[in-house]
Amino acid sequence: MIKDKVLLEQWYKSQLRKEALDFSRNLRLLEAMYEEARMLGAFSARDELEGLERKIHLAKAVNVSKTD
Repeated sequence: MIKDKVLLEQWYKSQLRKEALDFSRNLRLLEAMYEEARMLGAFSARDELEGLERKIHLAKAVNVSKTD
C-alpha cells in the first residue's frame, strides 16, 4: 500500500526526467500495440465507409421537416 502519494509522484517525475526520449522505440511500441489490438479484434476489418450512403439517406429522411 502506498502511504506517501506525493513522494511517489516526485519519484515518477524524476524517472521521467532521467529517461531519454527515443522516437523509434516509441514508434515500435505503438506499432506492436496496434497489431496486438487488431489480433484481439479491437479493430474491425470491415470498410468503415460501408453503408454510409444508406445512413445518409436515413438521416435525411428522419431530419427533414415537411411543411404543407
